[in-house]
Amino acid sequence: MSSLTEKDRPIVQLLLNAGTCPRCILRFCRVGSQTLYRRPYKDLMEDLKEFLKKSQEKEDTVCFDVVDPPCKRIRLERAEGPDDLNHNGALQQIPSVNDENTAMENSAVKVCNVCLGILQEFCEVDFVKKVCQKVISADYQFTSFVFSVSLPPQLSVRERAAWLLVKQEMGKLGLSLAKDDIVQLKEAYKWIIHPQLSEELGVPPVKVSLFEVSVVFAHPETDEECHFLATACPDCFKPAKNKQSVFTRMAVIKALEKIKEEDFLKHFPCPPSSPKNLCVALEIQCNNGAVFVAGRYNKYSRNLPQTPWIIDGERKLESSVEELISEHLMAEFKADSFNFSSSGREDVDVRTLGNGRPFAIELVNPRRIHFTAEEMKGLQQTINNSSDKIQVRDLQLVTREAIGRMKEGEEEKTKTYSALIWTDKAIQKEDIAFLDDIKELKLDQKTPLRVLHRRPLAVRCRIIHTMKSEYIDEHHFRLHLKTQAGTYIKEFVHGDFGRTKPNIGSLLNRTADILELDVESVDVDWPPTL
Repeated sequence: MSSLTEKDRPIVQLLLNAGTCPRCILRFCRVGSQTLYRRPYKDLMEDLKEFLKKSQEKEDTVCFDVVDPPCKRIRLERAEGPDDLNHNGALQQIPSVNDENTAMENSAVKVCNVCLGILQEFCEVDFVKKVCQKVISADYQFTSFVFSVSLPPQLSVRERAAWLLVKQEMGKLGLSLAKDDIVQLKEAYKWIIHPQLSEELGVPPVKVSLFEVSVVFAHPETDEECHFLATACPDCFKPAKNKQSVFTRMAVIKALEKIKEEDFLKHFPCPPSSPKNLCVALEIQCNNGAVFVAGRYNKYSRNLPQTPWIIDGERKLESSVEELISEHLMAEFKADSFNFSSSGREDVDVRTLGNGRPFAIELVNPRRIHFTAEEMKGLQQTINNSSDKIQVRDLQLVTREAIGRMKEGEEEKTKTYSALIWTDKAIQKEDIAFLDDIKELKLDQKTPLRVLHRRPLAVRCRIIHTMKSEYIDEHHFRLHLKTQAGTYIKEFVHGDFGRTKPNIGSLLNRTADILELDVESVDVDWPPTL
């Protein structure tokens, strides 16, 4: 519906008298033309006054023409009619705004009793520029944006009161008005704001974008207007750890759906009273969705944990694989924080060789998001030049969904290891040769003592697919193993006081221990080789 008709006249009159702004009046009259809401506040007010002046004997419909200027007759009527009266002389003086159309400087312009100024002050050029200055100063890379608005929960209460008022008036005319018929405040606000933001920022508003611009509004003057709902519908307002107040917008909406109309009207004025003050924009925030970088890393140090090693608040080693990689990514992507994940992990004293271990890093709220293949290659080289403890390869941007393939491979794929083993009793080459013939050896591994503080106690069945021994001397040999992912290799060698069965010690019938362990391959086919 892109016009006001005769049946809207009593609604326009009623809401104007109540202190409702022109754009909210359009919402309650179910006007769905976006261009009408974008018209200057002053023009909309004048259009409504003109609409009310027309006698019912004249044209049944007055369209808000957004292209052609008003005719001379209307201009003359405006010039010659200083008293803003409706057709029956009952309407009070209608407020107007100043020539700059910038806001509430004119005391005659009241703050809307429904939107609390959202569709007044905060649709103006000055506020749009304020938002855009915040965006530009934050220095984000983006090619589109999503605009989100957080409204005070009491707006829902005021909207309900206004709806009941209009519904009652329409009922007198034999007409109905469902809550869903009203144009939503957020929707109308975005109709007005989107084109202005798009013009200032030079990119289009879309429904789905990595980049979000959000505004949080509050209205302290009316904060307590929701509180009566807690008495009427106490089950709707339950404390939550991450919420400062129980009066969230969703809780208020839920309570409004439950409360009876007669009970609502006992506690809240209808129409809602006009506030003294406008809403305030508490926060203007920018946020880029996370970017994901993946690759493979080699670890050459036997004194480097995968992640920071901190016990009881005390750091044990100065660095980690995670930090050596992420510090360069954080700097280049200008991110707030990061989350590191990998296909399994190695102990601090275990090297990762071969093609390396797949990893992914989530970069949270990055300012820079666009990197060419050459730039990613240069970033990889920067990481590799910064330390002799690690190297990365196949560094690339990936999607969140792609990381799932890495995690799927953790338990399903195989891993290859090389272990340097010591025995207490002397061995000859023929004493260990039989290990080469063992295939698909099933193990029962009770949670190792060394990880029992962070892993639940359980017995896990694991498989050693193949072994190949390499004799060194009477007390040392190297064992190459291909195993199911998740197998505890150290415990398979020394037995962990009988918690892993069978083990190398029990197979050789002597005490065995592991001196060195290397991961030679992690057989997860991800990320793609570059």
